[in-house]
Amino acid sequence: MPNRHITLKHLVIDNKKFIGLQFQQDRVLDSLTVSLGEASWSKEFNMAYVPNNKAKLTLIFKTFKGYAWINTAYFFENRPPKQHSPDTMDVNWFRKRTANPEHRRCPEEYLLKLELRRYANSTVKSYILAFETFINHFKEMDLMEINETDIRGYLQKMVQAKKSDSAINIAINSIKFYYEVVLGMPNRFYSIERPIKRKSLPEVISKEEVNLLLENTENIKHKCIISLLYSAGLRRNELINLKITDIDSYRMLIRVNQAKGGKDRVSLLANQALKDLRDYYKIYRPKNWLFEGPLGKQYSPSSVRSILQMAKEKAGITRNITPHMLRHSFATHLLESGIDLRRIQILLGHSSSKTTEIYTHVANNSFKSIKNPLDL
Repeated sequence: MPNRHITLKHLVIDNKKFIGLQFQQDRVLDSLTVSLGEASWSKEFNMAYVPNNKAKLTLIFKTFKGYAWINTAYFFENRPPKQHSPDTMDVNWFRKRTANPEHRRCPEEYLLKLELRRYANSTVKSYILAFETFINHFKEMDLMEINETDIRGYLQKMVQAKKSDSAINIAINSIKFYYEVVLGMPNRFYSIERPIKRKSLPEVISKEEVNLLLENTENIKHKCIISLLYSAGLRRNELINLKITDIDSYRMLIRVNQAKGGKDRVSLLANQALKDLRDYYKIYRPKNWLFEGPLGKQYSPSSVRSILQMAKEKAGITRNITPHMLRHSFATHLLESGIDLRRIQILLGHSSSKTTEIYTHVANNSFKSIKNPLDL
């Protein structure tokens, strides 16, 4: 077979769906494309296109068989559904909101797709609110009339309004989710630019500051929360999703179920943390979640942040400390104590070792052997 390739892509032209055929100029492929019937050329997308229907798609494979390889990576969506977090996903909070006739609401099919894909609640809320803001910006336009130029203009306004890179990326994801996933048109906006990803070093605190936080936390429940965030390197959502059965006191491990990326892992259970947890259990007697709020409900993320804020103020620590800084500190202190990066990667649940390697940039032992030129 000659070294010819055709890439299929979804196109929307004048609100109608088409199959785009992208290939390098070739007389044979040009002739075969014309033979498909109803073929046209798009200057905007720089490719040929034919109506999008099952019969035409079947004809494409039949016509080009033996003449060219057909790349369907951009046409057929092969990504697995996103895994949900252990807490029950719920979009009814949106459906039950008081209706505002002047406010354009997120389409019901958008909500249904989020439910079917079982996205985490935090993702559901951020996508819905971001997409709702987007469609209200184009309140007078049909959603199928919005093009890449319109979206770029919208994103430019977000940049001018000094919205964060995270907010802009969520806006892009929420928009692409509607057109590419809900409507089944993968990569309609594949050329939309994203903010440059900034690589910031993780912020960490010292072991002395960790001890100060624990020493200045009298409530045993609060102390256990801070202790586990640090000693097991947990994310805040991983902590509040822990159940009593996730504590394995025999193996001195903590099971973290369906963490970021839908992955399970285990982390360390410190001896002191286990002792505090036993004291905590005798007093609070949680039924389901390891840390429960009022009426046995799941502990809230904002409460975890407040606990840490109170502890650091009482300890006299002036700089800001977040729950995620305790996770960074856990990894950094392990590295400084001689634990290899691979083990730290497993404990943190990182898919790539490159993510874990960033801690080498903040670990003290990375610089101790370097003599400062001022001291030479």
